[in-house]
Amino acid sequence: MPVTATVPSSSMDTPKTDQDLQEENFRAEDYLLSHQPTEPDAPPLKQRYWLHALLFLLTIGTTTLSGLEWLSPVYAKAISDGTLTWAQFSAGFAFSLPFLGILTVHEFGHYIFARKYGARVTLPFYIPIWVGWLGTLSLGTLGAFIRINSPFKTRRQLFVVGAAGPLAGFVAALGVLVYGYTHLPPASYIFQIHPEYIAFGKDYANVVYNLPGIMLIKMGDNLTTFFLQSWLADPSLLPNAYELMHYPYLFAGYMALFFTALNLIPIGQLDGGHILYGLVGPEWHRRLSPLLFIVLVTYSGLGIVQPILSLTDSDATGKLQWDAFYLLFLWVTFSKTAQGWLNISMLALSVFGLQYVVALVAPELQGYNGWLIFCFVLGRFLGVYHPPALIEEPLTTAQKWVGIISILVFLVSFSPVPFTVQ
Repeated sequence: MPVTATVPSSSMDTPKTDQDLQEENFRAEDYLLSHQPTEPDAPPLKQRYWLHALLFLLTIGTTTLSGLEWLSPVYAKAISDGTLTWAQFSAGFAFSLPFLGILTVHEFGHYIFARKYGARVTLPFYIPIWVGWLGTLSLGTLGAFIRINSPFKTRRQLFVVGAAGPLAGFVAALGVLVYGYTHLPPASYIFQIHPEYIAFGKDYANVVYNLPGIMLIKMGDNLTTFFLQSWLADPSLLPNAYELMHYPYLFAGYMALFFTALNLIPIGQLDGGHILYGLVGPEWHRRLSPLLFIVLVTYSGLGIVQPILSLTDSDATGKLQWDAFYLLFLWVTFSKTAQGWLNISMLALSVFGLQYVVALVAPELQGYNGWLIFCFVLGRFLGVYHPPALIEEPLTTAQKWVGIISILVFLVSFSPVPFTVQ
């Protein structure tokens, strides 16, 4: 999860001269020095251990309930009917404990190195949320975060703390996935989850997935799961991609990889943004981060534009209204990426125009529209730029290798289409 810092983000629209950068660093130095503790060794934050423990226990409960809903329709019905027994509830630990375990390892990766550098940092705050009472599936949590109340002084420190969380979480996710792929249940396990499949035997997939009115949720592959299942799993026991959520260890590991990749996107002040900043410095980050953001938005929106093919198009009005709404969405999404309404408008129109052309000449090219929500939050609220560090010291050779490994972890964890709902 992203590290929460108190340094405000900056927004740049043009490359800066050396004099501009020097003045910017002086402003950053003034800010950081004015926010330093008055004593040389400031005491750590007063930890509210009871609150951290309470949130953690609540999150175990909510993720266990959510895990049960994904695991089996029988458990989901028992929850809605209020007949859930302890034996049934404890089955959900197979999802909640590994999933929260990976999340905890991730956050403590940040925490340990933040403490190493003397930052005033809290233990992780877990965010429990269960929406099963609304008839909606969820993971039972919005994640966790640590709160850092003192800024890091150097680029190296920021890099190390940013990289430590996702790398630690990735290792933990690998462990869960290795266990899951080497301890697959027998092929008949799916018939315990879906007794209605028994009538179709081993060829159930050729029948049930084509029935009308059936909602299907498919997990997309990434390089990590592809290679692990190729090397470790018995092919006769591998679950269908539409059934992966019923295998709690695989589902927990897959979702952990999804969030790892999400955090490692090299934009703004995400963990990946910190890593990119450490590797290339402020000037190149200021250039690359918005460019990568534009690429992500462009890919995500492929297929969402509805081109008007002719003046006699019967649905021209509806398409025009939809495209106008989407263009407004792009404008708001890019509103903090460029400066000035004219630059924002040109950027939004350029992306829209490219997506429009693709929709005309290659309509089969589709992006993953689900990323657009993340792009909106990132562009409008989190920002795509990075505040300057007080001391712009370059990384050591070892740290550069850590940065390269972090990029590789992002590539092997990222799924262009993580979920498909039919």
